Amino acid sequence: MFGIGDAVAAGLRVLDKFIPDPAEKAKAEAALRADLMAWDKAQTDVNAAEAQSSSLFVAGWRPLIGWICGASLAWQFVVMPMGLWSAAVFGVHLPTPPSLDGMLWELMFALLGMGGLRTFEKIKGVAAK
Repeated sequence: MFGIGDAVAAGLRVLDKFIPDPAEKAKAEAALRADLMAWDKAQTDVNAAEAQSSSLFVAGWRPLIGWICGASLAWQFVVMPMGLWSAAVFGVHLPTPPSLDGMLWELMFALLGMGGLRTFEKIKGVAAK
């Protein structure tokens, strides 16, 4: 997972090439860390404001993606195969329905990863709700 520490490490490799003085490099590193943490805090504030919104178009997009992913996986790997199998058992020839993109797995793993982070927050007792 790419995080602030990785961004700082990448920035430090650049600083090593352009700032040979250790004192100046330390100042630049501190400024880089502060900027990255400020950016991360700003994004966290935006996420919190979105989550608290009563508007379905603001706060509802994350659950919408989850429901679409779940419904799409159910269609692709349960409903469609069982429907085609049932039709074959009864001798009905159906055209093959369109297959959904393999990107569903990447979306699902991303959603599960975020859910795992939320669970980790709750276990550690730092979750907001």
